[in-house]
Amino acid sequence: MVKRTGPTDINLRRLIRYLRKKSNEEGVRIWKDIAWRLEKPRRQRAEVNISRINRYTKEGDTVIVPGSVLGAGKLEHKVTVAAWKFSETAKKKIVEAGGEVLTIEELMERNPKGSGVIIME
Repeated sequence: MVKRTGPTDINLRRLIRYLRKKSNEEGVRIWKDIAWRLEKPRRQRAEVNISRINRYTKEGDTVIVPGSVLGAGKLEHKVTVAAWKFSETAKKKIVEAGGEVLTIEELMERNPKGSGVIIME
């Protein structure tokens, strides 16, 4: 039987620990859920295209992606997107649409309770 070791990226491990700590401090499950999703093997982590964010959100929504945001598609409204990784095209398209690109840590500082955040996978 193979022992599961988790992610080897030091920054990702630090983020997962911080998410769990914040979840316990605030008494909110959303951060623990995000930590659990980020702990998955890389090939199972979320890869979300801009077109999916456009399809399932409306003006002013806040989205968190426990994985990568990729640049395929168009974004037609303002959205705040937080994710582990962004492609350069995805960042450019979000900013051009008037939206905002955040890291997961920045989103946690802004919204410690995680209210109104959409998890997209």
